[in-house]
Amino acid sequence: MWQILLVPLTSRLSQPQKIVVVVALGAALLTLGSYLIGLGGGSSVTFGWYAYAPLTANSSGSGLVTGDSPSFWQHGWAHLIIWLALTAVWALAAIWVLRPARQAPPAS
Repeated sequence: MWQILLVPLTSRLSQPQKIVVVVALGAALLTLGSYLIGLGGGSSVTFGWYAYAPLTANSSGSGLVTGDSPSFWQHGWAHLIIWLALTAVWALAAIWVLRPARQAPPAS
């Protein structure tokens, strides 16, 4: 009974299950990073046409910089630090999850 509790969870998973765990963790960290980048105003990612007349410099919408100083989360270097930190967490977790299972020492 105690041997089951002492064996890490990742040792009991098959290789395909470990890969699914790593991919799911990557998706969760991607979602967290997108949320963190989106804090402090404006959306982090915009897709498609956004209320502007093509071939003109005029635009309308609330996503424009209004002259106020940007919050901490809107700086490019803050985005870089966030993504590097989340990538490092994902890489370390992948190394830990995907490492080969340790062989039990032979019983004497």
